[in-house]
Amino acid sequence: MADQKTWGGRFSKPAADSLTAYTESVSFDRRLWAEDIRGSAAHARMLARQGVISEDDCAALLQGLEQVRGEIESGAFEWKVELEDVHMNIEARLTEIVGPVGGKLHTGRSRNDQVALDLRLYVDARLAEWRRLAMALVRVLADKARDHTDTLLPGCTHLQPAQPVSLAHHLLAYCFMLQRDVERVDDARKRVRTSPLGAAALAGTTYPLDPAAVAAELGFERVFENSMDAVSDRDFVLEALFAASIIMTHLSRLCEELIIWANPAFGFVKLPDDFSTGSSIMPQKRNPDVCEIMRGKVGRVHGDLMRLLVIMKGLPLTYNRDLQEDKEPFFDADDTVSASLQIMAEMMHAMEFVPERMRAALSKGFLNATELADYLAAKGLPFREAHHVSGRAVALAESRGVGLEDLPLDELKQLSDLVDEGVFEALRFDTAVVRRETRGGAGPGSVQAQLRALEAFLRDCS
Repeated sequence: MADQKTWGGRFSKPAADSLTAYTESVSFDRRLWAEDIRGSAAHARMLARQGVISEDDCAALLQGLEQVRGEIESGAFEWKVELEDVHMNIEARLTEIVGPVGGKLHTGRSRNDQVALDLRLYVDARLAEWRRLAMALVRVLADKARDHTDTLLPGCTHLQPAQPVSLAHHLLAYCFMLQRDVERVDDARKRVRTSPLGAAALAGTTYPLDPAAVAAELGFERVFENSMDAVSDRDFVLEALFAASIIMTHLSRLCEELIIWANPAFGFVKLPDDFSTGSSIMPQKRNPDVCEIMRGKVGRVHGDLMRLLVIMKGLPLTYNRDLQEDKEPFFDADDTVSASLQIMAEMMHAMEFVPERMRAALSKGFLNATELADYLAAKGLPFREAHHVSGRAVALAESRGVGLEDLPLDELKQLSDLVDEGVFEALRFDTAVVRRETRGGAGPGSVQAQLRALEAFLRDCS
């Protein structure tokens, strides 16, 4: 029957319209068209080298595939739902162009290994883009950090003032989060770049294929070891979605801080006009909508990961049609991650920090209490006792409505006879930061070392 599916030889009736509408995937998997053509071209060349098809047939197939490419790029290609997916749409049009020889392209190949290859090629390319965007954001944050090595603000635990740190040190924390994201992406790509082509439906093929040559032509380092695993493995998508989930989690944490800092009660940042919105009723508002939306989008990416985990957890070997549902979660996560990284870099580049508000906040919350304890411990008082003395000093200062640095020397001496005039130097916020030169600490030398490490990372991983 002329309108039957390519697999319809053993059926006496065409598929019901409702089935076609319910099971089609071309509405979303057409994204894979470039990868499908690329993989098909490599397969055709390999078939010719192996003598499975003639050189003339190979030339016709390659010429036809290039015509299909041109039609898709120009928008002239007609996508047909009744042809189910991207693969059959391209093969059908190819056969219209080159005639019966188009049917030879599928020799030694199943849609099972074909779609696995296409998706691997697509995921690999998108991971490379995430990597590029993440590194660009690291550069922006590192540049901002370099400009603010002397800007101090309260470092917090439990969102309560804890100890003074430089803004540079704070921003660099996000740089190292993103560095790990890049490393995670790089590690995931090692497993993505395994070619499944040659596994056929599940058991391999009787044709003398050369999977290693196809893999090499496509830039993959490895070839599948087990044909059943090759067509049913989606670990590579799960790993990519896991990396996406952590990237978005890191961005969400930064968004949360920017939302807090933008509140006039803090006033640590001034949101750029082109990355803020207003209120329909309150003319004074400058809302951090970009940060809020990005924070909200984390849920959809986490959901994309969970969606595929749930799909995979009950599948027997080998290919099952459930795996048609593996693409939309990745496409959604890819769109979200790519846009979020790009927008965050643009927004942070335009972000204005307000150093004077950050420094003013140091006087609230007794951020130098640990410095008093360390000062006493350095003079021989056991730290636990020094901690109690510092706590009593905080209670005294709090009752007076002043900072520790504002207490009179004689009153501090009443708390411990180890106190002398040097205590006020120890209580200076700048001193507190300068003294923390241990590895990874907030001290200026440590911050410079962190910047150098990031510069080396950006240089070596570009």
